[in-house]
Amino acid sequence: MADNDDRDSFPELDDQLVERLSALDEAEALQRANTLRAGLAEYDLDDEDLGVLDSVSDDPDAITYLPALPVLAIVGRPNVGKSALVNRILGRREAVVQDTPGVTRDRVTYKGEWADRSFTLVDTGGWEPDARGINASVAAQAEVAVDLADAVLFVVDANVGATSTDEHVVRMLRASKKPVILVANKVDDVRQEPEAAILWSLGLGEPWPVSALHGRGVADLLDHILTILPKVSAVAKDEVGGPRRVAILGRPNVGKSSLLNKAVGEERVVVNDMAGTTRDPVDEQVEIAGKVWRFVDTAGIRRRMNLAQGADFYASLRTSAALEKAEVAIVVIDVSEVISEQDIRIIELVLESGRALVLAFNKWDILDDDRRRYLETEIERDLAHVAWAPRVNISAKTGRHMEKLVPALELALKSWDTRVPTGKFNALVAELAAEHPHPVRGGKQPRILFGTQAATRPPTFVLFTTGFLDPQYRRFITRRLREIFGFQGSPINVNMRVREKRKRT
Repeated sequence: MADNDDRDSFPELDDQLVERLSALDEAEALQRANTLRAGLAEYDLDDEDLGVLDSVSDDPDAITYLPALPVLAIVGRPNVGKSALVNRILGRREAVVQDTPGVTRDRVTYKGEWADRSFTLVDTGGWEPDARGINASVAAQAEVAVDLADAVLFVVDANVGATSTDEHVVRMLRASKKPVILVANKVDDVRQEPEAAILWSLGLGEPWPVSALHGRGVADLLDHILTILPKVSAVAKDEVGGPRRVAILGRPNVGKSSLLNKAVGEERVVVNDMAGTTRDPVDEQVEIAGKVWRFVDTAGIRRRMNLAQGADFYASLRTSAALEKAEVAIVVIDVSEVISEQDIRIIELVLESGRALVLAFNKWDILDDDRRRYLETEIERDLAHVAWAPRVNISAKTGRHMEKLVPALELALKSWDTRVPTGKFNALVAELAAEHPHPVRGGKQPRILFGTQAATRPPTFVLFTTGFLDPQYRRFITRRLREIFGFQGSPINVNMRVREKRKRT
């Protein structure tokens, strides 16, 4: 959820609250939290709820992630019935159709379920309407989706057959070495199956004839998909150990390359090819101020053809691909120019990805007094929602204040790894509910039954409640978490699980 500010709606932080939480007997607080947790036995909980509760840990050094579900990407040109197939696989059940952090708006991710198995379904959208660039944009979308997936559904309209656009994508799919399932859509009855058989010519193996519109063949397709998908994703799982991974992001000409070159300088430790990608981008292991970092290369997506009008489209794809491989992002902003919508959009991509964030204001050495005054106004107006991110004023060209990047990165990553003990979190929630009760809605007042931190990287909190909490109230809880526990440089997710009391039999 977003870290919007609600200072006009809620009171300022009470210093006595901080003192009470600091003086809290942790063993007593944990005992109270365990009592609250035991009370959940009276409520209808599903397997996912129980999984969250079983994963609770009070070890401050424990690093936990949300489950790395296998990733299935759906690619295909427009009008082949891709969206209809997505809806058919999801069963149109809103419970499993949810936006997931870690994706761009060009690729929408849902949680799918079949035969008691869960998986992440990536629907590649954002197609360019320009006919001249359709091959380029289709292939670029497919490239990113395939790179970040365990298996791929390639959807073709059986009635139309393979087009030049389809063949453009097929070449990349063959080279990717990822498992590809060829789906021949719009086969509404047995008489149309010969059209599907013709697609053997694509060289991707057996075409699976389905009708996404009517559901014909989709169950068999899903059974087959489960034989291909691993139980745990091989691409979505997080790496642990080694140098921390940093992505340098920003719009064109803000100084990203200068920053990386200055960081590498003569202190390059090692340059190695990173396995597992189709384009073999190079990661740089760099020593800054005595510490080694791995800078993730963002040049993974090559510009195809002369699609000048697609610059933003490609920038978004490149940013997304870099974030998937990074733990923390440095967003570079050129202070000599007005903060733009593109700057804000890149920051939004970082927030959606759940990565830690550092803001690097570049070209600080050429800033005059007038521009500095306007800049502070812009920051206050346009970047208020990331006021929690560490700021570093640098000159990538001269190397000024480069050494300040390291403490900023370390602070952001420490916040990203932070775990709040269950006892303290529940004590905070109880204090907040007493200090500022949730408004009554429809004659009922939602209660928070129990809360826990379900994951770190990013810090993700789950609240079991008797009713829906207003977004404004969840932002209030998020703000208090920041004010009391810090979390500088890290997004925070606060999720709800609304549960009803079990009916007595």
